[in-house]
Amino acid sequence: MVDLARRFPDANILGLEISIPSLRNAMRKVERLGLTNVCLLQSDAHSALQILCEPSTIAAAYINYPDPWPKKDHTDRRLIDGEFLALLASRMMPEAFLDIATDHDEYAEQITASLGETPYFHSRTSQPFEREDEGRVRTKYEQVALDEGRSPRYYKWQRNTVPVVERFLIPKELSMPHVVFRLPATVEEIGRQFRPRVVTVESTRIRFIETYQSFHDGKLLIETYIHEEPLMQRIGLEIRPRASGEIVISMAEVGFPRPTQGVHRAIAALVDWLRDEYPSLVIVQTNLQGEHADAPYKRN
Repeated sequence: MVDLARRFPDANILGLEISIPSLRNAMRKVERLGLTNVCLLQSDAHSALQILCEPSTIAAAYINYPDPWPKKDHTDRRLIDGEFLALLASRMMPEAFLDIATDHDEYAEQITASLGETPYFHSRTSQPFEREDEGRVRTKYEQVALDEGRSPRYYKWQRNTVPVVERFLIPKELSMPHVVFRLPATVEEIGRQFRPRVVTVESTRIRFIETYQSFHDGKLLIETYIHEEPLMQRIGLEIRPRASGEIVISMAEVGFPRPTQGVHRAIAALVDWLRDEYPSLVIVQTNLQGEHADAPYKRN
């Protein structure tokens, strides 16, 4: 990444990584070298590509030694397959370069097969991969692999002009969701009734993990995990009392959450749970959107 930033000072270099220690090490190096064209992001590649990248905007992609997930039961977690290549192709410019390096034999077979089957890329050389890459900056991990006798494969491919059927839509952000209601219970009682649970609504998986109460104003914070392709969020949902006696459920602005359809679904699921616990619950106001907009429980 540093080498790319130096060679292409007018390019915007985006580095994606899950490991926080790796990100910190990279950031220290970037800052020490005074590189101003690098942005580091803790994210998986699927989410970052689909959510943050507009179609046909990526000039080159480099995938260095992706996690091989060597166990048989884990191979579906590997990054590179036909679906990922289609997503990547939808975000790349025509003729943009795709470079991949791996030293894992079974993963190399999968990468070779996936690239051979995709209609969106072609090899820049006469074969699927090379055993040597003279112009490549050797990474620390790569040197470890060589020292241990592993044999890297270097894939030099290129985006062609075959269009990708547009199915990788950028998720829409909705309004900040809230529901105002009345029921014969306090916020403290709601907290005591809470139990962790998992709810699936359409394609969204919602886990209500735990609830915490503020010493300051008594509001509840419900730790919530929402998985809606391609986005995964771990957020806080608030249940807070009003002086009027009404209660509000909304999204806590902790960690810059995105108000997506999945968040609206999570709040709707909380309302459904409260209605089961307290059948006399009365909805006063709501702005939930999507398939919940006309739900009967939303009417006063």
